[in-house]
Amino acid sequence: MNAAGVGSPARRETADVRDERQLAWAYLSRVVLGPCPALTALIDSVGVREAARAVRERALPPVLRAATERRRELDTAARDLEMIRDSGGRLITPDDAEWPAWRMLGLAQLTPGRDPDGAVPLVFWVRGGRDLSELTERAVAVVGARCSTGYGDRAAAAMAGDLAVRGWTVISGAAFGIDSTAHRAALAVGGATVAVLACGADRPYPAQHDRLIARIAETGLVVSEYPPGTVARKHHFLVRNRLIAALADGVLVVEAGLRSGARNTVKWARRIGRPALAVPGSVESAASAGCHRMIREGEATLVTGPEDVLAEIAPLHLPLTAGSTGADRLGDTESRVLTALPAVGGRWPHDIAAATGIAVAEVRVALVALDLAGMAGRREVGWYRLSRAVEQDR
Repeated sequence: MNAAGVGSPARRETADVRDERQLAWAYLSRVVLGPCPALTALIDSVGVREAARAVRERALPPVLRAATERRRELDTAARDLEMIRDSGGRLITPDDAEWPAWRMLGLAQLTPGRDPDGAVPLVFWVRGGRDLSELTERAVAVVGARCSTGYGDRAAAAMAGDLAVRGWTVISGAAFGIDSTAHRAALAVGGATVAVLACGADRPYPAQHDRLIARIAETGLVVSEYPPGTVARKHHFLVRNRLIAALADGVLVVEAGLRSGARNTVKWARRIGRPALAVPGSVESAASAGCHRMIREGEATLVTGPEDVLAEIAPLHLPLTAGSTGADRLGDTESRVLTALPAVGGRWPHDIAAATGIAVAEVRVALVALDLAGMAGRREVGWYRLSRAVEQDR
């Protein structure tokens, strides 16, 4: 057998390196328990194995030492990986092909100082056999009140079911009320759905939804950024909401009180350039008061059916259609953003917004579209035009 054959030292070394990286990702995920911009920056700079070593040895700047000190000696990586495998799941890292890289672009553009909880997740712990990147290629988040009304349940089921039939993945948080209604509607029509949890992917939350979450894992995915066994904390839900927004093309709210977690999801959607949509209800219904306020204050667009939803979120996919990647096929916003991008060096969304007069959120959406069309890229100094786009623009 030649040196490149099965069982060769070269193959074993590659497998060993892959295992070491998985262990390093799992270890760091347990250490920080959630988003940590400083740790993500360190990994980008020195690699995950070296970052794990630095955390263990406390060879860190003060900001990272404080964030990792409490749990740096808690190395349960091997056990965590075994636990997620035992529950029918796996660990997905930025090293993996199914990492939803373009979905994470919006979070990557947030300013760490302003949005420390808005950082790109370190990893995803998932249950289910579907590919995360493929499953979220066409997706809509459906969220809303936990104490939903009959009207809200009917509206959520009709919209989620219709969108699922059309091939859109329904993303939600598996909570009581609108969340679970949306998941069940997608499952009922044989559609795909993803539950994003605020606890370990192996822990059904709420416990009463253990069978629902198991069904989701059978045909879709159950996703968390927290390692197995992690108990849900109040803060986790608000942090989790950014992932619901980021993994979808838009966020649809069906019923929300004035102090609703759904409005927090809308906030994240707006920050990263995703459309936010809301279904109106009775003026006498407290369950719809949050939707009405978001519509009135311009935080969400009023929608009354699946056609309205698709009219707002489907345009994000237009650059992917055949023959639509040329500069002459771009919309006005994408063309202006493309023109503002340099071929050498780079510019960040806020700089592009200042130069073009386009809102930062719209700039981010346009950059994602240009990236998907193969006309723009991102490097350490910001976004830039690819040579292909420069040639098409001449």
